[in-house]
Amino acid sequence: METDTITAISTPSGEGAIAIVRLSGPEAISIVDKLFQGKSLNDVDSHTIHYGKIMDPTTDEVAEEVMVSVMRAPKTFTREDVVEVNCHGGMVAVNRVLEIILSQGARLAEPGEFTKRAFLHGRIDLSQAEAVMDLIRAKTDKAMSVALKQMDGRLSALIQQLRQELLETVAHVEVNIDYPEYDDVEEMSHEMMQKKTKQVRAKIEDLLQVAKQGKILREGIGTAIIGRPNVGKSSLMNTLVQENKAIVTEIPGTTRDIIEEYVNVRGVPLRLVDTAGIRDTEDIVEKIGVERSRQVLKESDLILFVLNYNEALTDEDIKLFEAVQGLEYIVIINKTDLEQKLDLEKVRKLANNRPVVTTSLIEEEGVNELESAIAQSFFEGDIDMGDLTYVSNVRHIQLLKQAAQALDDAMIGLESEMPLDIVQIDVTRSWEFLGEIIGDTASDSLIDQLFSQFCLGK
Repeated sequence: METDTITAISTPSGEGAIAIVRLSGPEAISIVDKLFQGKSLNDVDSHTIHYGKIMDPTTDEVAEEVMVSVMRAPKTFTREDVVEVNCHGGMVAVNRVLEIILSQGARLAEPGEFTKRAFLHGRIDLSQAEAVMDLIRAKTDKAMSVALKQMDGRLSALIQQLRQELLETVAHVEVNIDYPEYDDVEEMSHEMMQKKTKQVRAKIEDLLQVAKQGKILREGIGTAIIGRPNVGKSSLMNTLVQENKAIVTEIPGTTRDIIEEYVNVRGVPLRLVDTAGIRDTEDIVEKIGVERSRQVLKESDLILFVLNYNEALTDEDIKLFEAVQGLEYIVIINKTDLEQKLDLEKVRKLANNRPVVTTSLIEEEGVNELESAIAQSFFEGDIDMGDLTYVSNVRHIQLLKQAAQALDDAMIGLESEMPLDIVQIDVTRSWEFLGEIIGDTASDSLIDQLFSQFCLGK
């Protein structure tokens, strides 16, 4: 367990009204007290904030005017003494305060080390620690809600419950094997073990069923906008983003590169990519953009396929329909404010029961219908943020799949009437995989790798 005192800037870099330098460790209060001109921080109550000045010990001059928060262990995020020095938000001011604190014996924190200490001191488990990172990176209110519930321990409690059920099953088998003379212990039969295993397997499956939605809320839907040049792809992106991110002109082939932006559609984050128009071209630069667009198409979760209401279907449109077959896509017929030249019946036939939405982006018509179609494609309507426990972390999803597979192996063994002490090996494996989610059976190298992804002051 770490015993030194760490410090880091906990606010984003750049100019702002306030910046915070955070310390955690046994010497946090005494280090700042030596520099603080004001009340004696060693004597103040916990969870109080105090006005004063930070003095530069090398010159004995005032370095910065500050407000200092003092929080004593164990009722802190890290379960250590924590001090937060609130200073002016300029880069020079906050870095000067940090340098002075470092000169007094504190060590610069590694990325995620504050949260790592909270984990090591038992305040949070590994899944809750990862939720801190998810909360920081949340792109929508719903993504933030999922992270908050995970931080509160909803997922942890469920995983602990599943592990306890498996542990009791394994323990029951062990008692039967090691102490067969105990008549008051019910003998574990194949039927009993199969029933217990199926119950836990069903609960894991319930988590995996909503994992896709949770992953979408956490990472966003990779969404590509495709179509022939000048059908309104860039206008669609600008409408969803509500800013002029893409160049909109009447000249075909204007977008020659990939433009990416996150947008919030009814609580669902879209990682929106406006691609170069996919067409045959002799322009070398445009050709590179077209090839990159084809690659984006393969990697996308959702494709918004834009057609022009004012133009008849072309061979290029037909080729695009062929390219998106088997993928998740929505057809958007744009420019309905102009004269109709597009065969809508043929479009619906080519769309093969995929959603078809009509829009006039210049008139801002059809946008609500498009947003509804996007939400419907992935969540079958509104997102349930009530009692569902969402699993959104890729690592968690993979471990749940491994735990489920171990239980499947156990059930195959039970159906083959293998000895219970052999079957319990697979049940124990499932228990260990679930333990990795909350950190009970995670290796030190995995823990170090996970916390290294955090920002420095967290």
